[in-house]
Amino acid sequence: MIKNKYPIFIPSKGRHESRHTMKMFDRMRIDYTVVVEPQELKKYQRFFKPEQLLVTPHSDKGLTVTRNWIWDYAEAQGFEKFWTFDDNIFDIWRLNKNLNIKVDSNAAVRVVEDFSDRFKNVGVTGMNYFMFVPRKQKIPPYTVNSRVYSNMLLKCNQKNPDGTPFRNNLYYNDDTDLNIRILKMGLCTIQFNIFQIHKAPTMTVKGGLTTNYETMESRKAVSQLIADAHPDIAKVVWKFNRWHHEVNYTRFKKNRLIKKTGLIIPDIVNEYGLILKEKQ
Repeated sequence: MIKNKYPIFIPSKGRHESRHTMKMFDRMRIDYTVVVEPQELKKYQRFFKPEQLLVTPHSDKGLTVTRNWIWDYAEAQGFEKFWTFDDNIFDIWRLNKNLNIKVDSNAAVRVVEDFSDRFKNVGVTGMNYFMFVPRKQKIPPYTVNSRVYSNMLLKCNQKNPDGTPFRNNLYYNDDTDLNIRILKMGLCTIQFNIFQIHKAPTMTVKGGLTTNYETMESRKAVSQLIADAHPDIAKVVWKFNRWHHEVNYTRFKKNRLIKKTGLIIPDIVNEYGLILKEKQ
C-alpha cells in the first residue's frame, strides 16, 4: 500500500449515517480524521474509533470556521501540508486511454501530493469533479490556475500580503474565494483531470449546509457573495435552471508553476502500483 504523505481531515456535520467519504477511504485503507462538533460527538462515536475523531471547540458556526480551525490545528501539529475532503464523496476515478475507472487504492492521493510537491508556489491542489471531465474529449492531465473544490491539499503557514495567516473568509463559497485570493497573490492552483472525485451534487445528501441552499433566492444570495468579494472577475448568472457564480480565471494565465531548486524528475513512467482489474 502507498501511504499518503499528508494528513486527511474530513469536516462532517449531520452525516454520521451516510459517511460517504469515510466509507470510500475505508475501502482504500486510507487513514483519515473526522472533524465533528461537540454536540454530535456521540452520534459519530457509534461508527469511528476515538483516534479517528477530532472535536472542535465550537458549535454551529459554519463550515468556514471549522475549516479554519483545522488549518490552525494542522499548523500547530507541524504539518507542511494537509488535506480537507468533503464528507459526501463516493469514489475517486482515473481517466486513462478514454476510460474512466474507479480507483480502489491510495495511489491517486499520493500522485496529487507528489506532483504538487515539485513546485514551490502552489497554494492549493486537488482533483476535478468527474462530471466536468468528459472522457471523449481531449483534455490535459491537469489544469493550472482554476478552481479546486471539495478535496483541497493546502499548504500550512501561508501568509496574506500583510503578514497575517492565510485563511478562509466567506461564510458561503469560501473555497471559491480561497482559490481566487491565492491566485491574486501570484501563486498557482493545480486541478487534476486524470484523477477525479465522484461527489454528490449539492442538496442531494442530508446534512452539512443543505438547508441553506434550498431556495432559489438563497442560492442567488450565496453566489452574490463571490461577485461582491471579487467584482473584477466574478458575476452571478442563471444557468441550468438555477443561480450560479461565474468566475473568469483567464487573467491568472500569467501565474507560472516554479519548480523547486534541485528538483530531479526520473525519466520513467510511475504507475504507483496501479493495475487494471476486471470487475468480478
